[in-house]
Amino acid sequence: MKYYSRRLVKPEHLNPANSLFGGQLLSWIDEEAAIFAACQLNSKRHVTKLISEVNFVSPARQGDVVEFGLELISLGHSSITVRCEVRNKMTQIPVVVIDKIVFVHVNEDGQPVAHGIRANAA
Repeated sequence: MKYYSRRLVKPEHLNPANSLFGGQLLSWIDEEAAIFAACQLNSKRHVTKLISEVNFVSPARQGDVVEFGLELISLGHSSITVRCEVRNKMTQIPVVVIDKIVFVHVNEDGQPVAHGIRANAA
């Protein structure tokens, strides 16, 4: 797995328990995974179809730097599936693991269309 980007956990990202708010982290993950999928497909037009079980492993605190690891799992006719792991940059301890995020390539009307990448080409 390659780690592609990092974010600094700031006070505005915290929940009442003073750890990174899960909703904030999920927003970052969706954005990072969408960028990764776009780069794999060479496409700007895809939508999030599914995010599998989200396993929050350990908290991230204010001042922590979290980094986003992503890898290609599979390609379908109109879909791409990726895996994501977010970890603390300094300690390397996982913060969250998501085994499957599926994006679907869509046309101008939002309907699924083939993405044009062969499964064995990735």
